Amino acid sequence: MTEHRPAALSDRERAVLAMERRSWPGPGAKERAIREQLDLSPARYYQLLNALLDDERALAHDPVTVNRLRRLRADRESRR
Repeated sequence: MTEHRPAALSDRERAVLAMERRSWPGPGAKERAIREQLDLSPARYYQLLNALLDDERALAHDPVTVNRLRRLRADRESRR
């Protein structure tokens, strides 16, 4: 019996998680880096990030970052 293993995260998905691990000096710096380094609009970046937070592969790859972001998202949703 062979074990089914999900595909690894793509380079772009790993880059999104890496971007979230960084600290940013001020407003605009992160959005500029998203455009320049990932060639994504900030809106598309946050769509990808939100999908990654629900992806068990992302949790396995970077549990600290994913769990931190899941908590922040849950806090925002509970305030709505």
